[in-house]
Amino acid sequence: MSLKKTEITVLGGGVIGLSVALRMLNAGREVTLIDPEEPGTGTSFGNAGTIAEYAVLPVGSPEVIKQLPSLLFNKNSPIAIKRSAILSLCPWLIKFLYQSMPKNAARNAQAIASLVQGSRMRWEELSSQVGGESFIKTDGNVYLYPKEELLEYGIRDIEKRIQLGLNAEILNIDELKKLEPKLDLSEGGASFFPDGAYMNDPGKMVKLILNASINKGCQIISQTATKIERVNDGIKVHLDNKSTILTKQLVVAAGAYSKKFAQQAGDKIPLDVERGYHVEYDMAEPLLNRPCCYAAGGFYMSPMSGRLRVVGTVELGGLSPKISQHRIKYLEKGARQFFPTLSNPSRTWLGFRPSIPDSRPVISQSSKGNNIVYAFGHGHIGLTLAPITAEIVESILTKTKTPISISEFSATRF
Repeated sequence: MSLKKTEITVLGGGVIGLSVALRMLNAGREVTLIDPEEPGTGTSFGNAGTIAEYAVLPVGSPEVIKQLPSLLFNKNSPIAIKRSAILSLCPWLIKFLYQSMPKNAARNAQAIASLVQGSRMRWEELSSQVGGESFIKTDGNVYLYPKEELLEYGIRDIEKRIQLGLNAEILNIDELKKLEPKLDLSEGGASFFPDGAYMNDPGKMVKLILNASINKGCQIISQTATKIERVNDGIKVHLDNKSTILTKQLVVAAGAYSKKFAQQAGDKIPLDVERGYHVEYDMAEPLLNRPCCYAAGGFYMSPMSGRLRVVGTVELGGLSPKISQHRIKYLEKGARQFFPTLSNPSRTWLGFRPSIPDSRPVISQSSKGNNIVYAFGHGHIGLTLAPITAEIVESILTKTKTPISISEFSATRF
């Protein structure tokens, strides 16, 4: 059994973990990163690519309470639940319903708004640092409402976002057509977020952050962490190859896999797993000029480099790697609603999102001190929040002033 000593260990090689690692390396710290897979190949690779300062509303809301039975048990809904997981999900669902009550939903929205503010600026800084400026596009993002009754919902939705300080506007069909002339829409309209940005290849951007971290001395360990424990001289991280890492400080940024490590550290976090999907269509010329979200359908259509990515839906039901073909067909059908001539997708993908009932991530020290710090539970906006999360984690590790108030993201709030 080998023992390696290091200063800071990061559990998880997604965009959150890598952003934390690079930030601490820039601060002159020794960093080791652990991930059983190649860093940056999981959910950080397969997402919609949006840098979404407008994504301030929590998943749970009074409107969702009304729709929940049909959302969960209609197989053609954007939200699905694996029947085998219903009993195990009950505690999470009860907490989710409580957080969907009006006062709680409003509080959650305020907290999320404070966190996403300035995310585009932070990503522009990070991308220039790693040589990824060409991947950032600043053409805004769109929510589509292809029927008049859906547009009425969109108007109410955008009013809430404007009240939280967002720059947003409603577009009629003609205005939308000027932005997206290839969309097949004849009624309704859209919400437009002019300050929105996106990456046309999030996988390559995360790879640049990985390479920058390695160039600054980050050691990558391609093993599965099985257990963490506090000892007199730090934190022991046990790996599945029977080796051990002794680290002064540990950052848990393992996304959907983080819950057990928090529990081993003494904190019970109500995290469950959303299974998210994408399908991609290779094409020489993009069909869209910016990411367009079909809000009622629960998916984005994002123009990526050399392909259109259709990504989204929620399937509650754990970490099984088995792909639901029904979810794939749902995305294909949804895309053809806007682009009827699309053929079969070039590839499909499944990833895992860490979901917390109040839609607020956990970004805080553990209840027993800052030698273990949490950075997980970002749900649908992990890519957006990676730079600010790294900034907060640095301030916790170094006991300096946090860039924003983080009491709403504490591990002890549950």
